[in-house]
Amino acid sequence: MPFPSARRLLRRWLRWLTGAWKPVLATVALLGALAGLGGFALVSLGLVSISASSGHWPATAWLLHYAMRRAVHTQSMGIEAPPLDDPALVLKGAGHYHTGCVACHGGPGQQQSLIVRQMTPEPPLLAPRIAHWEARELFWIVRNGVKFTAMPAWPARQREDEVWALVAFLQAMPTMSTERYRQLALGERAGETARPVTPDHLRPLQDPLEPVLANCNRCHAADGGGRGEGAFPRLAGQSEAYLLGTLQAYARGQRHSGIMQPIAAGLEPEMMQALASHYAGLPAVARTDAPAPATLAEGQALAERGVPERGVPSCAQCHGPKAGPRNPMYPRIAGQYARYLKQQLELFTAGQRGGSEYAQVMHSAARRLTPGQIQALADYYASLPPQSAPALADEPSAAAPFPVPR
Repeated sequence: MPFPSARRLLRRWLRWLTGAWKPVLATVALLGALAGLGGFALVSLGLVSISASSGHWPATAWLLHYAMRRAVHTQSMGIEAPPLDDPALVLKGAGHYHTGCVACHGGPGQQQSLIVRQMTPEPPLLAPRIAHWEARELFWIVRNGVKFTAMPAWPARQREDEVWALVAFLQAMPTMSTERYRQLALGERAGETARPVTPDHLRPLQDPLEPVLANCNRCHAADGGGRGEGAFPRLAGQSEAYLLGTLQAYARGQRHSGIMQPIAAGLEPEMMQALASHYAGLPAVARTDAPAPATLAEGQALAERGVPERGVPSCAQCHGPKAGPRNPMYPRIAGQYARYLKQQLELFTAGQRGGSEYAQVMHSAARRLTPGQIQALADYYASLPPQSAPALADEPSAAAPFPVPR
């Protein structure tokens, strides 16, 4: 019968094909083993060039860049970008970009460092390249970094809001003028021009607080009122104990922020103390608009009574306003930006906001609030007149026992 004969022919052909390929496969395996041994010998003898000055072969550079592009495109799928045209987000991103990114990637009117141009691979000048990346891809790169380059991961992976702020700035940067960039990144220092180096100009550097404070003021403003509508918090008039504890929490990584952690970690204890004392001594500043009366009424009720049926204590017990003594480690939030207060409550709700040893009090309370209640509380406290903290000697000691709300 023809069918069995066809099957026999097929089996014979497959046996022959398998037999014919065996020498080929053996040869390929042998060549692969020899190539591997040869490569290992070159590495062991130290003959492989690893110097940054040697650069990459064009084929190597293309392959690495292609692999990076494909990995970012695939691994960023599913990430949804929030609205990024918010001026406060762009402002927040600009402050960090000037501190942590401009030396490598340049910016409007800002040249890359001569040092980074000697890297392999050389960090790209970003402004002309931003249009080639989607917002979700930029987010992935900023948050995760890129292996085998100098691009680090975000120091606080919990703070996706900070990463999106930087992405918002990156998307705005290609059309940004030099003047606009300096205004966003430097604030009140934007108008400064290069000055001759003379003894008179060097004299202010005798005070070590000056250059550090000038850097802080780029975001928090010289009067401590914070730049932007909630992009940065108001520091003026907070208690010295709270400000010092916050800087220490940032430095230890107990309060998460890819923007503040690297700055605080680089400060000596004496400098932290000096900064806390400086901002605590400034008069309180308010820069907020009054919300709707209905929101104020709801916020006031929440602040004064809490939500007993859901286990939310009175906010005023810790944060005021009240006539009795307050723990100086609890921040003064009257007159603070509503946007900033809302964000902090949302971070507490998500478990992404650390802080001092008292931070755990807020985690349980914030999780029991609805989004509407969070907004009402933020609006209410923002509407209150700010009050400066009393002198440290007039406040109860931070070590003194205070009732912890449950």
